[in-house]
Amino acid sequence: MCLILFAYKTHPTYKLIVAANRDEFYGRPTAPAHFWEDQPHILAGRDLEKMGTWMGVTAAGQFAALTNYRDPKEITEGKRSRGELVADYLKGTMQPSDYMQKIAAHREVYPGYNMLAGDANELYHYSNVENTLHKLEPGIYGVSNHLLNTDWPKVKLGKEGLTTIINQNGETMDEQLFALLQQNDPAPNEILPNTGISMDWERILSPLFIKSEDYGTRSSTVLMMTDEEIFYKERVFRKHEMNDKEFIMKL
Repeated sequence: MCLILFAYKTHPTYKLIVAANRDEFYGRPTAPAHFWEDQPHILAGRDLEKMGTWMGVTAAGQFAALTNYRDPKEITEGKRSRGELVADYLKGTMQPSDYMQKIAAHREVYPGYNMLAGDANELYHYSNVENTLHKLEPGIYGVSNHLLNTDWPKVKLGKEGLTTIINQNGETMDEQLFALLQQNDPAPNEILPNTGISMDWERILSPLFIKSEDYGTRSSTVLMMTDEEIFYKERVFRKHEMNDKEFIMKL
């Protein structure tokens, strides 16, 4: 994932609402959201190169998602795939706080990341760059390729859009969230972040929805969770087509 917008305990019906975009090289082999054959309680897309995932839920209501931390100077050779962090949490039975403390003890093994883990009643954030575990309070949050709620243009715009959609509380909230995730206007140069890459790439990566020749938004996902039900919908983008997969799980 390269953008996760989420509302935690702010909606009258859904305790957790997530709207997220996964940005990746177009050539990286990926399976769309499905119940994994080797772990049938996990619903998630899958990176077929490393067999991890960027976001998923379980039949018991466990949720996890991850973004990369952008640091072009970071040495990643020899480090483990970040996608296994989400997959391992969903495979196991550890409490989210215990799992976060476990991975914090080995934070140098992975390139920089942000991770969310929990369920509708308890949610945590951890970044191995910041190295601080946060038990999240009710609110509207956003995380891209920096730390939680860093005021990048896409994060600010996404949080504002998510707040508006929640306040409207319409019947087509999932489609409103997908429309928000597809906003692809670059941010003005004067408010672009400076993350150590070229200005051209800062501009390309600044919208919520990214398009370039080799890299961009591969899929968008909307999750809405109550104590009794999980709504999970993934929209996969290919060259000239768009495919949706929708799942509803009773808890």
